[in-house]
Amino acid sequence: MIEVVDPGPLALVEDLGRPGLAALGVGRSGAADLDSFRLANRLVANAEQAAAVEFVLGGLAIRFRRTATVALTGAPAAVWAGDRAAAFNAPFAVRAGEVLRVGRPERGLRGYLAVRGGLGVAPVLGSRSWDSLAGIGPPPLRVGDLLPLAGDVEGEPSVDVAPVPWPEGDVTLRVLPGPRADRFAPSALDALFGGDFEVTADSDRVGLRLAGPPLPPAPGARELPPEGMVTGALQVPPNGRPVLFLADHPVTGGYPVIGVVLTADLPRAAQLRPGDAVRFRPTARPAAGVAGAARAAAASAARSPRPPHG
Repeated sequence: MIEVVDPGPLALVEDLGRPGLAALGVGRSGAADLDSFRLANRLVANAEQAAAVEFVLGGLAIRFRRTATVALTGAPAAVWAGDRAAAFNAPFAVRAGEVLRVGRPERGLRGYLAVRGGLGVAPVLGSRSWDSLAGIGPPPLRVGDLLPLAGDVEGEPSVDVAPVPWPEGDVTLRVLPGPRADRFAPSALDALFGGDFEVTADSDRVGLRLAGPPLPPAPGARELPPEGMVTGALQVPPNGRPVLFLADHPVTGGYPVIGVVLTADLPRAAQLRPGDAVRFRPTARPAAGVAGAARAAAASAARSPRPPHG
């Protein structure tokens, strides 16, 4: 087991979430920065779905009851294993009885701690993730919590370090306009793609609330019936201030969505902290690529009449 000495501002158990339950009113949830989460598990040779600790703004302290291999990813900060310095994005050992401590990052918001084997807390609806909106899963970690380890491994660690450059300057996120862009005045898209926005202090895992130029509705636009929401949706409430939905977003909503941030850019969005600046850039729907073309060709072949044998 590992023992929580200090969870810092917020520490959660997260995995890949609960896909496929939106019809029951349950969102996917899971790690907010999936790129960092997956890297942490790869560094210690865990299975992709192994549960890890997601923590906010450092301050995390964990005591290990036995020697274990760990990896830290996400917002980089100073790290100590007992009295020894360690590093992000590289696997290292923490000895039995030692306390692993993480300092406050200078940039970024969320870090991930993967322990070889993964965390063995009880799953809820097939996932070990805490969903802050639905209140489902293992609750936020507290001082004194004991977390069992699981056996979710795949092979042996074989990477010494995985350098991850941290982006400099303001963040620009790519947005696919729609599906309700027609519900907004033409000036709204100009404001979205030409304005500067700032992450506000009431942001959380549900979404980033943004201050900036308001996005006005089209004249005479009527209220929408509730419809499905996806991670990355830029929903605009009546005040015109957009909300970028993250991992714990609601499965439905009644406010129009002016655009959707590309999935590839969502890990960067999950690292934005209050006061950070963000811009949006329009983009076309991503191409299917080689893999998508291959799948389409295979599906077409399966539908085509087969030639007779002989």
